[in-house]
Amino acid sequence: MSMTGIILAAVVVGGTGLFIGVFLGIAGKKFAVKVDEREEAILGVLPGNNCGGCGYAGCSGLAAAIVKGEAEVSGCPVGGAPVAAKIGDIMGVAAGTQERQTAFVKCAGTCEKAILDYDYTGIQDCTMASMMQNGGAKGCNSGCLGFGSCVAACPFDAIHVVDGIAVVDKEACKACGKCIAACPKHLIELIPYEQKTFVRCNSNAKGKVQLTICQAGCIGCRLCEKNCEAGAITVTNFLAHIDADKCTECGVCVEKCPRKIITLR
Repeated sequence: MSMTGIILAAVVVGGTGLFIGVFLGIAGKKFAVKVDEREEAILGVLPGNNCGGCGYAGCSGLAAAIVKGEAEVSGCPVGGAPVAAKIGDIMGVAAGTQERQTAFVKCAGTCEKAILDYDYTGIQDCTMASMMQNGGAKGCNSGCLGFGSCVAACPFDAIHVVDGIAVVDKEACKACGKCIAACPKHLIELIPYEQKTFVRCNSNAKGKVQLTICQAGCIGCRLCEKNCEAGAITVTNFLAHIDADKCTECGVCVEKCPRKIITLR
């Protein structure tokens, strides 16, 4: 190829590149989507975990929804009250009071206390195990399976399997709800961080049945309900429930429970 041909080819390629660059620059300005400055400011104060606990795909999705009025300024469970206050300042609204929450596992059926119907040797995953016979190897089909699907789902390393059941580190928990969605037994719930009294059971099995499947299962005897002067405990469908707003943390229910599944801490 002659020198003239080489120069001509370089000019054509360079000219084409220049044209495309100018065209994209003009198109970018003409079709640019204007972003509300408040949205960028909100995104700047959000934690950036993109955990999805707010119900949106990530922090950017929540920021956009807040600006549009589709989400509350307190929509980030990870950031809590401090972040809600900052977003409230950006939006010019009051953030209101925020009650810190934490995840709680409603099961005390450790390896020693829970009866097994058979040995499970399949994939070490709670969802897979729950699809097996009787909803898993445990005699109690409402109890923690202990394979750690919740552990894998937690972006904050706030939940671990200890002695066969999941245990939450309430100080590390950000109440994002990922573990709740991951549990096929639906035995994880969000409770007030300040709550001190808990019922560590999720089973609705009748008392006689419960006695044969788990040493730590509620038998619906109602002793806790009958002895609670504050009326904070009710037994429904063979399972005790505590109303945290009424509970005075007197500890009587803990003392009266014959199964020792009500704890005060």
